[in-house]
Amino acid sequence: MSFSFQVTFDAADPATLADFWVAALGYIIQPPPPGFASWDEWAAKMGIPEENWNDARALVDPDGEKPRIFFQRVPEGKKAKNRVHLDVNAGGGPTVDHEDRVHAVDRHVDELLDLGATKVDVFTQRGEYWVVMQDPEGNEFCVQ
Repeated sequence: MSFSFQVTFDAADPATLADFWVAALGYIIQPPPPGFASWDEWAAKMGIPEENWNDARALVDPDGEKPRIFFQRVPEGKKAKNRVHLDVNAGGGPTVDHEDRVHAVDRHVDELLDLGATKVDVFTQRGEYWVVMQDPEGNEFCVQ
């Protein structure tokens, strides 16, 4: 038996980090519960103080197939390298010509750099090509 799961990020600013990952993954912000036009409207109705409205954000795959991504506010900053990271598969996979994969990866990397990501390193090994990056809060991920 398998279990569903979500990937959770600690964040200083969940809303900003969620917006970055929406662009990185092609996900959407999870829609608010039925009857509410926005999460802020929901939070106000629930009596959540406005200073806590950015304590969390969730992203979902618009096709409903991939894992939910959750961002939770924490007081401490990131201190060490991630032990787990996301690989963003922008190149199309091994059935795509290597040169075309490289161009697709580099295009996505450029888009993410414009959104506040940082390029850490570039690797080409055994026919694979990937770029190690950090999101705006320093979380490592790869684009391949």
